[in-house]
Amino acid sequence: MFRSPRTTRRPGRLAGALLAAVLAGTGGVLAVQQSAGAAVPAVTVAADASGTARALAAARVAERLDRGVVAVPASGGVLVTWRMLGDDPSDVSFRLYRGGTLIATTQKTNHLDTGGSTSSSYEVRAVVGGVEQPGARASVWASGRLDIPLQKPPGGTTRDGVAYTYSANDASVGDLDGDGAYELVLKWVPSNATDVANSGTCTGPTVFDAYELNGTRLWRIDLGTNVRSGSHYDSFQVYDYNGDGRAEMAVRTSDGSRDSAGTVIGDPNASHLAANCAVISGPEYLSVFNGQTGRVMASVPFEPARGSVADWGDTWGNREGRLLSATAYLNGSTPSMIFSRGIYERIAIAAYDWNGTTLTRRWKFDTNSSTNYGKGYDQQGNHNLAVADVDGDGRDEILYGAMAVDDNGGGLWTTKLGHGDALHVGDLLPSRPGLESFNVHEHTGSAYGYEMHDARTGAILWGQRTGTDVGRGLCADLTRGHAGAECWSSGGGLYAADGTKISDAVPTFSGAASYNSAIWWDGDAHRELLDHRWSGTSGTGYGQVLKYHDSTDLTRIWYDTAARSGNWTKGNPALSADLLGDWREEMIWRNADSTALRLYTTPHPTDFRLPTLMHDPVYRLGVAWQNTGYNQPPQVSYYLGTN
Repeated sequence: MFRSPRTTRRPGRLAGALLAAVLAGTGGVLAVQQSAGAAVPAVTVAADASGTARALAAARVAERLDRGVVAVPASGGVLVTWRMLGDDPSDVSFRLYRGGTLIATTQKTNHLDTGGSTSSSYEVRAVVGGVEQPGARASVWASGRLDIPLQKPPGGTTRDGVAYTYSANDASVGDLDGDGAYELVLKWVPSNATDVANSGTCTGPTVFDAYELNGTRLWRIDLGTNVRSGSHYDSFQVYDYNGDGRAEMAVRTSDGSRDSAGTVIGDPNASHLAANCAVISGPEYLSVFNGQTGRVMASVPFEPARGSVADWGDTWGNREGRLLSATAYLNGSTPSMIFSRGIYERIAIAAYDWNGTTLTRRWKFDTNSSTNYGKGYDQQGNHNLAVADVDGDGRDEILYGAMAVDDNGGGLWTTKLGHGDALHVGDLLPSRPGLESFNVHEHTGSAYGYEMHDARTGAILWGQRTGTDVGRGLCADLTRGHAGAECWSSGGGLYAADGTKISDAVPTFSGAASYNSAIWWDGDAHRELLDHRWSGTSGTGYGQVLKYHDSTDLTRIWYDTAARSGNWTKGNPALSADLLGDWREEMIWRNADSTALRLYTTPHPTDFRLPTLMHDPVYRLGVAWQNTGYNQPPQVSYYLGTN
């Protein structure tokens, strides 16, 4: 169990949960090479050149989490699931009580209680070294989901007379109060939010709320009118940056942004909206907010700074307004916040550290610097990014589309294949050491419309030239017939991780291709597809989970017409992540009028036992950047699937 203080550092040994990551024999779950050890939060493990796992000296500070017990009605009874933690010993077992009566002793992290009902209550107690540990309790979600009531912000009218209302959008999680359970940070977007490419439209301000899962609102932050609302303007990070056991929120602000107490950042009366409603002048700040109270704790001039708008590739603010964010362990042990500007032309990325009182810039990468200019790093950015230790030194790198930046802020590699809309980084091809990245590319003249490359070196492993703008792409383990993940894109074709073509068709349900997102949902080790049934007229759809059965025609295994998606064709929920229960993922969708969020957890038993995915570094940091730009699903650092 984690002890006080709320975080732990244990260099030099493997936690028992790593050994448990290769499960009980059935199903062929693999956790190999670099991947396997990364499931342990207290120590990072990498593979050397021969593929042999070796422990690294640096120990990461990990979140302290409780057991996350959850119970839902299931076929044949009530399914109870709970977390195995990253530092649990390999022989940990669990005792499950219903109403104070012991009903099961198990090595698993889930149990189907055939005698349970919606009125049942449960307690799970871990057994370590024969000693029963303090328990964690849960009642049954009678409807099979948890409804989280929301307090929608009031709408308003922009300076050009356009009325707007709010809808719930992307969310992130962190332990804001240090109790071992996650709280939600939710982004509210106005109905006139717009892509950065569109000038001539004023937007309402972006608003952030923090909620307990019971619907208690902790605070509200308003970014104000000098930060336009849109997916490239207002990405945010929620993470415990100073190691005190409580997460902070970091976001770009400007004059007029207000914290939960009404404290104004900068000049409360300043307006930097141009005549066409673009914001291409005025100060920008990087602000850190207390996760428990929503009070601003520090604001510094935002880097990468805007400077001259023309430096980014145009004069109206499309290219300078492309901003992303992430979290990375650049020193191997403590997290840093990452903020960037530019994807199509010039690219700049800055890393900051927060010690509880001071924001300090660690480094800045800039394609216009004398060190990087002319080396092919410009024009390589994506509408998303990924974070992983790709070179096995215990410190994270930033994979920024078709290029990567090392943990010290230096350029690591560039494929020079240009901008794209999607990338996926993980142990996609378990037969080779290290991590891989699957990317799609927008430039019609690119040598590859989609390709997989070595995440450490950028060397292309395989790919296909398309001559088209490939706008979507996804990797997920779908089938036992091919080792590793399967990958496909809007450029056509379904491929095994080694580049073997499986089918000319891509996974499709009811005539619609599915390559938006993925989720570990049912009881096997394959990943399902997470998507929406889109209504093109309303810009939204309802959530669905789709299953691959050795055919590109998918089967729908879950849907709810009241669970609404966001971000237009991206079709994503507010969040998908391993938030509760065992290692399977939960999903959070908004309802039709954004008066509530709907949190769903799996009703399927499983024979597999894995540590919570949130104690895998690549996965946890993927959840932190999931809200950035064009949403992508988190991946794990090891191979989770069947061979």
